Amino acid sequence: MKKQIKKPTETKLKTGNRVMKRFFQHKLAVASLVFLLVIMLCALFAPLLAPHNPNKIAGGFSEAPSAKFLLGTDQVGRDVLSRLFYATRISLLVGIAATAVSTAIGVILGLISGYFGGWTDMVIMRFTDMVMSFPYILLVLVSAAIFGPGLWNIILILGFVDWPGVARLVRGNVLSIRETNYIQADFVAGMPTRYILFSEILPNTVAPILVYATSVIALSMLDEAALSFLGMGIQPPQASLGNMLNGAQSLSVLTTKLWLWIPAGLLIVLLVISINFIGDALRDAFDPSGK
Repeated sequence: MKKQIKKPTETKLKTGNRVMKRFFQHKLAVASLVFLLVIMLCALFAPLLAPHNPNKIAGGFSEAPSAKFLLGTDQVGRDVLSRLFYATRISLLVGIAATAVSTAIGVILGLISGYFGGWTDMVIMRFTDMVMSFPYILLVLVSAAIFGPGLWNIILILGFVDWPGVARLVRGNVLSIRETNYIQADFVAGMPTRYILFSEILPNTVAPILVYATSVIALSMLDEAALSFLGMGIQPPQASLGNMLNGAQSLSVLTTKLWLWIPAGLLIVLLVISINFIGDALRDAFDPSGK
């Protein structure tokens, strides 16, 4: 009687189902995912959902919330709710795009460093250590001061600053995977380097990369908010969650005009917490020792 051989696609499908099952066991992560999807849809359809033009004066200065302006108006009379929709779009774009840039750089350098080893590994890792030796926030602030404010400048700055962690993570995984039997068999069979790196090694490092990327997204969103709050990020009249908080520097605004800073501040907190919950659930779901 012949032994039934499982196809690779069937094995991957079962693994995917197991990962999904473990993920959905985390109730907070599921709630966070639903919340994040709703926020992303609101940001995507901001032009349809926003009741007013976010950059034009629609009412009086600092009007309190009312039936016409559900979250009131800002210091120059712009609708806070409309600006919140567009600000969320900017913050999510910065978080996702900066993470994509940093992940791409980190994955490529980590693969090269871990696979080739020797002097290549030494040069890449020493450069990585040099970048990581600088205080993170100081490096971001200096880069923003040099290259100037703006959406794409902030994305590129955060992308080029956040890659060392991804590079070290990928390198560690590559060093472990390259010693496995199936990779050694590829070496013996004379398989091309491109195939080994991108068809054998990289797919087996996707899980830790995804988990790490969630923390980078949250960090990038916080960095953008901090830079915009300081006037070094997204510039008015374009709305971002950070520059919406910029007006909350005076005691009178903090104590008497809560609608000017609580919606933006609360949304930043909820977005970061949701992304972190999702990251924790993904880590547990991909953990091979999990039940």
